[in-house]
Amino acid sequence: MLGKLITIFRIPELRQKFLLTFALLAVYRLGFSIPLPFIDQELLKQTLDRMGGEEGGVDRVMTMLSLFSASSIGMSTIFGLGIMPYISASIIFQLLGTVYPPLERLQKEGEAGRKKINEYTRYATVIICLGQSFFWIRSISGGDNLLGTQSLIMPEYNTLFFHIAATITMTTGSMLLMWIGEQIDEYGIGNGVSLLIMAGILARMPEALMSLLRPALENGVKLGSDTGIERFLVLMLLFVAVVVCVVLITQAQRKIPVQSAKHVRGNRVFGGQKQSLPLRLNQSGVMPIIFASSLLMFPTFLFRALAPATQGIPVLGQLMELLDGSFGGQKYVYQLCYIGLIYFFCYFWTAITFNPQDMANNLKDYGSFIPGYRPGARTAEFLERVMVRITYVGAGFLSLVAIIPVAITSGLGIDYLVASFYGGTGLLICVSVGLDLVQKIDSHLVMRNYPGLLESEGAA
Repeated sequence: MLGKLITIFRIPELRQKFLLTFALLAVYRLGFSIPLPFIDQELLKQTLDRMGGEEGGVDRVMTMLSLFSASSIGMSTIFGLGIMPYISASIIFQLLGTVYPPLERLQKEGEAGRKKINEYTRYATVIICLGQSFFWIRSISGGDNLLGTQSLIMPEYNTLFFHIAATITMTTGSMLLMWIGEQIDEYGIGNGVSLLIMAGILARMPEALMSLLRPALENGVKLGSDTGIERFLVLMLLFVAVVVCVVLITQAQRKIPVQSAKHVRGNRVFGGQKQSLPLRLNQSGVMPIIFASSLLMFPTFLFRALAPATQGIPVLGQLMELLDGSFGGQKYVYQLCYIGLIYFFCYFWTAITFNPQDMANNLKDYGSFIPGYRPGARTAEFLERVMVRITYVGAGFLSLVAIIPVAITSGLGIDYLVASFYGGTGLLICVSVGLDLVQKIDSHLVMRNYPGLLESEGAA
C-alpha cells in the first residue's frame, strides 16, 4: 500500500491535483479559525455550553448543523455558515428541475444548460447566505430570543452598520468556500463540497477523542465507572462495526441480468452478450439524513420559543411544553419522526435521481432486454419494484446509523459530540467520501496502466 501511495506522487498530474487539493483545504481551515471581530467568543461558547446542558439540547442541534455544513457557526467565524447554503441552493434547483419545465429543459441541454443552472445556483446561494447570516448576527446581538441571553456583541459596535458588515463578511466566506469546492472539482481530486465536509469532521475528531479520554487520564481507568474500560471497548466495537457496514452498504449493488439482442449483418452475428445492470442499494447516499435533521431543526426551535409564550393558556401551554420536551430533548417522538423522514427522503431522492421508465426506454433503444420481461412498460415496472425494495433496506441502514449517537449518549452517558463522530453520521460521511476519493484515484491510476489502490498485488 505504501508503494502505491508513493506511485501517486510520482505521477506529475496526480501530484499537482493532490497538492492543489491540500492547499485549498488548508485555506478552508485557516478561514475556519478566523473569528468575526467585536464578538465575545468566550461568552458565546459559555452560552452554547450552558444550553447544551439543558433538556432542550440546542447545542446538540448546533453540533449537527456544524457537522453537515463544514462550519462552526457557534464560534461565529468568517466561514461560520459553511457550505450548507450552497448545498441547499443546489438541492432546490435539482428538485425544481423535476417540476419546473424551463429548468428541466436546461438540464437536458448538456454542458451549456449545466453552466446556466450553476449560475442560478450561485445567485440563490448569495440570497440564502444573506438571510442566514443576518438572522444569526441579529440573534447574538440580543435582537431575537434564540439564545436567550444578552448581546454577545460589544455594546459600542452593536449597530446596524456592524450587522450589515458582519452579514456581508459571512456571506463572502461562504461564497469563497463555494469557489474552493468548485476549484477542487475542476483542478483537484475528489468532490470539492464533500471533501470540505469531511475535512470539517476530521478536524473535530481529535477534540472529541480528547473529551472522551480526558476523564480516564485524570481519574484513571476503573471498571464500572464513568471511565470504565468497557465503555471504550463498546465504542471501539461500534466504530469498527459502523465502518464495515458503511463500506458494505455503500458498495452493495443489486445486479439485474441484461441480455442484448442478436443482429445479423451479412454472414456475421453481432450482440447476444449477457451483461448486468447494477442498482446501488443506497442510491441516495447521506442526503436523507441531512434533509431530515435540517427539517427537524425547525420544530425544535419553534416549540422552544412558543413554550414560554403559551404558559398562560391551559391546554395549549401544556401541549407546547410536551412538544418542547419531545423534540428539544430528542426523545422517542423525535426519533420516530427522524426515522420516518429518513425513509421519506430516501424514496423521494431515489425517485428524483432514478427514472425506471427512462432506463427501460434506453434498454429498448440499444436493443437490450431483461430476461423474462418484455421491453417497455413491463421492464419499467420490474425496475421500479426492485428499486422500492432495495431502497427500503438502504433507508433502514441510514436510520440505524442516524440513531446510534443518541443510543450511545443515553446508554453509555457519553457526550453527543463524541458519539456523533465515532458511531454515527460523521463516520458515515467520512467513509463514504473516502470511498469516493479512492475510486477517483483508482480511475487515474488504471488509465495510466498502474494498479488501483484496492487491487491486490497478484491482480496487478
